[in-house]
Amino acid sequence: MVLGWLDTRTNEGARMLARRSSRRGFLGKLSTVMVGASVLPLLPVSRAFGNEGLEEMGDPESCDYWRYCALGGFLCSCCGGSVTSCPPGAEASPITWVGTCRNPVDNKDYLISYNDCCGKATCQRCFCHRTERDKPVYFPSRSNDILWCFGTESHAYHCTVALVLGEA
Repeated sequence: MVLGWLDTRTNEGARMLARRSSRRGFLGKLSTVMVGASVLPLLPVSRAFGNEGLEEMGDPESCDYWRYCALGGFLCSCCGGSVTSCPPGAEASPITWVGTCRNPVDNKDYLISYNDCCGKATCQRCFCHRTERDKPVYFPSRSNDILWCFGTESHAYHCTVALVLGEA
């Protein structure tokens, strides 16, 4: 009795689905889902790069430091922060620009994310303006002439950090 009721309901549901949809519509939706699933890993995401195995040389308080090849601004390493962290009281902007810099130790190119630290008065120490591979007119996200303090409580620029995202 229960199986007969379940069989009848399943049969009615399948027939109603067949009347309301077509094979082409089903195949179209299925192919859309499959293409979307295959393209999903290609979308740009922020991937943290483990700096454990990254050998570095140079002075992080010098404009000649390898990570600063496309940096325009004040170095957070001179302003109470570090190469990778904002000083106390400053907030990292979620909006960044990127550059590709060559590490002289392993002679590999790395993708560097430059984050402006915002919320305090400008540091005014260790100003650097390196424009290697800078494309301000053609590709604004690779421009170091823009203050990127958007998405933070304060738009006051303080300094800039350089995070290694991974090998380029």
